[in-house]
Amino acid sequence: MDDDLELLTAWRAGDRAPGEALLARHFDAVCRFFHNKVGDDAPDLIQQTFLALCEGRDRYRGDAGFRGYVLGVARNLLLAFFRRKRKQAERFDPLEHSVADLQASFTSQLTRRREEQILLQALRSLPLELQIVFELYHLEGLTAAQLAAMHGISEPGMYGRLRKARLLTIAACERLAETPALRQSTIDHLDDWTRELRGRLGVAPG
Repeated sequence: MDDDLELLTAWRAGDRAPGEALLARHFDAVCRFFHNKVGDDAPDLIQQTFLALCEGRDRYRGDAGFRGYVLGVARNLLLAFFRRKRKQAERFDPLEHSVADLQASFTSQLTRRREEQILLQALRSLPLELQIVFELYHLEGLTAAQLAAMHGISEPGMYGRLRKARLLTIAACERLAETPALRQSTIDHLDDWTRELRGRLGVAPG
């Protein structure tokens, strides 16, 4: 939002209240980010994200918008979490391994429709980086340019990842749907189910 920078400037100047307001503004986005990836570990990672933001408030340079910066911090903590979780002898590649591969716990209690549950499960089957870019693009409204800066690749390269993420999500939804009618409903209204999920996934678990 336009006044993120104003709040950040006041916070950097020593006023605590604008900092609290700034972090509160992005709290739901961080909750959504971790919800479908780490299960019961989400509250701890949410706390770590905001602690990192507080400690690093002078590091933000305005490249990708403050929301992009916040979610970039969350992404870095998530990747570090999964690297620690893997056995030392195993390699963790976020462009190859999915949340399902890593056997993180999962709950779909906040979802109301089977189509939403299918979408959440489908996203968890994607390589982690593709799940991240799909969710940040469709749930949080980050642009391809912001995501490209976050991931250190070109904007055309990010559009390629977004296309791949969507195609893999659709394919996974087709596999997971139990009936042709459910498959059709999930695929035809994929963007609608994504918007529905955004409204439900802003509450920290636990």
